Amino acid sequence: MPEDLLPAGVRKGSLEHRLFITLTVSIDYQRDANALWKSSRETFEDPTTKYLYDPESLHNTKPRAIVADMKKYGLSRKPRKDADIWRTVGVTFFKKWAGDPSNFLQRCNWDALSILRRLKSDKHTYNGKAVSDYPYLRGNKIGPLWLRMLRDNVGIIELKNLERVPIPVDVHIARASLTTGVVYGRFIGGLEEIFEEIRKAWFQSVKGVNIGSRDMIALDVDEALWHLSKYGCSKREIHGNCPVFSECEAQKFCIKGKVAIHNYSVELDT
Repeated sequence: MPEDLLPAGVRKGSLEHRLFITLTVSIDYQRDANALWKSSRETFEDPTTKYLYDPESLHNTKPRAIVADMKKYGLSRKPRKDADIWRTVGVTFFKKWAGDPSNFLQRCNWDALSILRRLKSDKHTYNGKAVSDYPYLRGNKIGPLWLRMLRDNVGIIELKNLERVPIPVDVHIARASLTTGVVYGRFIGGLEEIFEEIRKAWFQSVKGVNIGSRDMIALDVDEALWHLSKYGCSKREIHGNCPVFSECEAQKFCIKGKVAIHNYSVELDT
């Protein structure tokens, strides 16, 4: 996965790693993942922009400087919005959690459901209004994705109740779920309208399946589905012909019928 590659000098599981993952994933919306994480690594490795990954420095730096420095390597695609998200998340961890996301996780007793609830509910006051402490990190896609990365990339094994966390659905997870027939039928409308069906389907699909000595959970299939879509199903033609079918390890699951996804709209007839 794009997030698997660490910036030079960063040790897996370190505080720097936790912050690199947390801040980068907070702006992982409507982005090409490879480009986003490459830009983030380059930003981290530059001594003049590395401060962006230090919550205290974010607190002490003027917003316009953060906007400019996030543009240097293309870390931000929407400069003001992305900088506001990034700074808000970083400053929250500085002011409330001593600059370390692990302190927040521990306060939630490492419980995944408590973490997701607090991501949505925790707020601070800004200009007389209640504002989220974790904009976008609190989202239905990014929140579960962050937890999956904390487990798989950072190596935080204390997290519990992950089996109750829904798969983080984006266009890739949706496409792979539809082209393999995990969710099938007839539908025309916005892609996000069927996200909840996809989440439910994967909760059901992993029941009774084991990975070694433990039960499989929905988060376990996130990485495989992302790769299947990006390098396989995204090449599939609307009515089912796929130029990489003969090479695909999931070819026996490929469903016949129409799967058309464009600009977050979908037409399904399978």
